[in-house]
Amino acid sequence: MHTLQSYSKRSSLKKKRRRLVVVLLAIILMILLIGKLTSAPEEEVVAKENTIPSALLPEKETRPAEEPTGKVVYLTFDDGPTTLTNQFLDVLEEQDIPATFFMQGIHLQKINLQESVKRATEEGHYVGAHSMTHSKEKIYDNGLFVSEMEETRSLIQAITGTNPKLVRPPYGSVPGLKNQHIRNQIAEAGIKIWDWTIDSNDWKFKDNPNQIVESIKSQTKRNTEVILLHENEQTLQALPT
Repeated sequence: MHTLQSYSKRSSLKKKRRRLVVVLLAIILMILLIGKLTSAPEEEVVAKENTIPSALLPEKETRPAEEPTGKVVYLTFDDGPTTLTNQFLDVLEEQDIPATFFMQGIHLQKINLQESVKRATEEGHYVGAHSMTHSKEKIYDNGLFVSEMEETRSLIQAITGTNPKLVRPPYGSVPGLKNQHIRNQIAEAGIKIWDWTIDSNDWKFKDNPNQIVESIKSQTKRNTEVILLHENEQTLQALPT
C-alpha cells in the first residue's frame, strides 16, 4: 500500500511538471508571436519609406553630392560688378562653367550694375564679398575687415536673396589677417576666407591676354587650383581660352 501511494505521488508530480512545461512553452510562443506582430508595422513603414518615388522628395534630398574628382580649377573674379560682368557671364554660360565672383560694396551700390549680379546667382554662380572699399588702411590698419564684409554681404543679400559666407580679403589674407583680434571677429561672424593658389597677374597684361593664359599655365601644378582673376578687358579676352 505504501508503495502504491508513493507511485501515485510521483505520477502526479510528473503530470504537474508536464503541464508546467506546456504552459511555459505556450507563454514563450505567445511572446514570440506578439513580438512579430508588433514589429511588422515598423518593417512596413521602413519598406514604404524606401520606396517613396524620388519625384515626391525635396530636390535637395534627391540631388547627389557633387564632389569634384581628378584635376579641378576654380575660376574666381574679383572687383566686380562692372560694365563687363554680363560679358563674363556670357562666356561662362557658353562654356557651361560655374564661377565665383567676389564683389565690392561700392560697385554693388550702383543700380545699373545690380541686374548682372542677380543674373550671376540665377545662372548658378557664387557671389561673395570683397569688402566695401578695398582700402588696406581701413580694412586692416583700422580693423574694419568684418564690418566691411558684413555690409557687403548685406548688399548681396538685398540684391540676390542669397546669404554668402565666402569672402575674399583684398590683397590676400597674408599678411592682412595677421591681427588676432580681426581673426577672432571673423570666427565669431561665421565668415569663410577664400584665398587663391594662382595669381594670374591679369591686371599687368593690359594688351596681352595670351600672357594671362601663359601665366596661369606656368603656375598650375596642383590637382586643385583656385585662380585669381579680375573683371577687366584683357581677362575677358583670355577667358574663352
